[in-house]
Amino acid sequence: MGYPMAQNLQRKLPPSDTLIVYDVRKEVVDRFVTEEKEGGRGSKVVGAKALEEIVDRADNIITMLPEPQHVRGVYSTLVSSHKPTASSTSPKLFIDSSTIDITTSLQISKQIPPSLGTFIDAPVSGGVVGATAGTLTFMLGAPPSVLPQATELLSLMGGRILPCGPPGSGLAAKLANNYLLAISNIAVCEAMNLGTRLGLDANVLKEVVNMSSGRCWASEVNNPLDKAKGDFKGGFGIGLMRKDLRLAMQAAEEVGAKLPFGEKTKEVYQRTEEEGRECKGRDFSVVYRWLGGKEKNWR
Repeated sequence: MGYPMAQNLQRKLPPSDTLIVYDVRKEVVDRFVTEEKEGGRGSKVVGAKALEEIVDRADNIITMLPEPQHVRGVYSTLVSSHKPTASSTSPKLFIDSSTIDITTSLQISKQIPPSLGTFIDAPVSGGVVGATAGTLTFMLGAPPSVLPQATELLSLMGGRILPCGPPGSGLAAKLANNYLLAISNIAVCEAMNLGTRLGLDANVLKEVVNMSSGRCWASEVNNPLDKAKGDFKGGFGIGLMRKDLRLAMQAAEEVGAKLPFGEKTKEVYQRTEEEGRECKGRDFSVVYRWLGGKEKNWR
């Protein structure tokens, strides 16, 4: 998701700004820089050769990473590589759009000296489709003092910026939302499988659901009958959904919230990835394939 997010930033930032990009995969950075320079629009773009180059070259730093340990590692490097000087600029804004556990996020926030800047959690909803279209929803856990700055920047990548409260609250909103998504996606896959096996045309079934009470993001934007046409490739990986579900269940246990559907939902995604024919690494709607759903492009 970070790739299309960075594309929107580069194309919408003014030419006077510079976008610095970094990824552990050098070939991805090189491809991004080449593509955006050839496009000839928006801000200047350069690729960093090492993470240590970033912190003293940027005023705003946005991270999008898979797991808590990756976020911890990146911010540890950023803080340790900072070299204060007499001409240092004003405090920076660190925006983490990763989906991680709240405890880790709050710990990282405390590790950044106030003189260096402010860390906020800003996880997203909308998937790769929303990242590409620039319509993501950002859920902010941030002090009021940085909301205007964060909102202005994130609006270049998203359609909705939702302040949720103090640090950690953005992640609380994201984990609750993705727990719901994990369940609704399975329900949509089951319903699409049921309807087509009962003889309904796939397009008719989708239209009925999306004009009726069953309508939801998983049925309308990420419908498994549509994803099947692309072999369930791309999109929000089933491994990431399993990670988000695990984090939500972990958070629920910490605060004593009951999640009766949690264990069964976890089992379905695990079995899909481990047992399903060509399911591992696919979009999480590949549950439809594991259920035995009919696919036009079944190989």
